Amino acid sequence: MSKKQIIRPTDSELEILQVLWENGPQSVRFVNELLNEEREVGYTTTLKIMQIMFEKGLVDRDDSSRTHIYRAKVKEEEIQKDLLDKFVDTAFRGSAAQLVMSALGNGKASREELDEIKMLIEKLENKKS
Repeated sequence: MSKKQIIRPTDSELEILQVLWENGPQSVRFVNELLNEEREVGYTTTLKIMQIMFEKGLVDRDDSSRTHIYRAKVKEEEIQKDLLDKFVDTAFRGSAAQLVMSALGNGKASREELDEIKMLIEKLENKKS
């Protein structure tokens, strides 16, 4: 899917996509039960959202059996990149550096995360050399 074709999911759709990305193709009941571990969501609400997601092209549906099985049609990395690009553009006026400084400035990054960030920076610097 090209960048122009990415459909930006709503918050509720993103929750459902996260369940499907983590657990693979699933029934509405399975997705609904996982969502209910965080907050109460009605089965018919989950069903309706997933039907809308199918119409929008965010998920595929196998309706060959009585229980329909849904799978994510969009890749997690594509959605993350699209949402991050929009977030950086709107909240940080396009500055990735401001985003990183803000995220690291809150002091929540672990030693391991900081080490990974350092390795990524070194890798990016080596590419530009």
